[in-house]
Amino acid sequence: MNASSVDIIKSSGDYVKFSLEKLRSSLKRTGADNTLVETIIETVVGELYQGISTKEIYNRAFALLKKKKSYLASKYKLKNAIYELGPTGFPFERFVGAILKYSGYNIEVGKIIQGKCVKHEIDVIATKNNETHIIECKFHGEQGLNCNVKIPLYINSRYQDVKANGDFNLENNTILSKGWVVTNTRFTEDALVYGNCVGLYLLSWDCPKNNGLKDRIDRLRLYPITVSTLLSNREKQFLLSRDVVLCRELIGDVFYLDHLGISDTRKQKILNEIKQLCNQ
Repeated sequence: MNASSVDIIKSSGDYVKFSLEKLRSSLKRTGADNTLVETIIETVVGELYQGISTKEIYNRAFALLKKKKSYLASKYKLKNAIYELGPTGFPFERFVGAILKYSGYNIEVGKIIQGKCVKHEIDVIATKNNETHIIECKFHGEQGLNCNVKIPLYINSRYQDVKANGDFNLENNTILSKGWVVTNTRFTEDALVYGNCVGLYLLSWDCPKNNGLKDRIDRLRLYPITVSTLLSNREKQFLLSRDVVLCRELIGDVFYLDHLGISDTRKQKILNEIKQLCNQ
């Protein structure tokens, strides 16, 4: 069977043709060498059938990576790992704040500020070079849900209300220069057009090109703990409930792993996986 003629089902329910290059690109992003990448592709292609889901393809490639090196599988599951930050969305807000912090911003999460008309609870306030950005995070807990135009419409109205309160700039001794919308999925075309028209900064999984969430995470090595292939779901939820969102936070303080009652041998395996992720 010619792989390019195989119809696969996306999480949205749409049918698309299987793309060998998309699979190869996603595997290469993990840092896997060419030999391993081509070996996995050969296995996956050999198991394709008409109507196979993208989830099945992902699960097979993930299992093959995990069998070879767990930290490669961790990087491969990044997109799914961000979905696992739910369901409240608050860990995602902290995660976005951490990305900005490691990009040189001073950040505050979940602060209530006064607009001209009403008060607003802002997900993340980020300041750098005397410029302040207010950032709203739109988290989706399942694939196939995109951020439509209603979101930037709503967030722009909140941004304009805050901006209209001149006291905000005086109190912070900065200039309120930008409103952001950040989502873990994608923006619809209308959302992109409107956001760009009114001057909002739109950050999604792959937008802006080469500087989307996935690019920033890989560049800064800021992986959420949910990427771990060795921690159980219960352990991940415990860590998130203690506001431990980043893998690198565990490197600096293994107290949380001790608190979970993890054996020394398993703890070392977990730390080795995390160190490879953060330092590779």
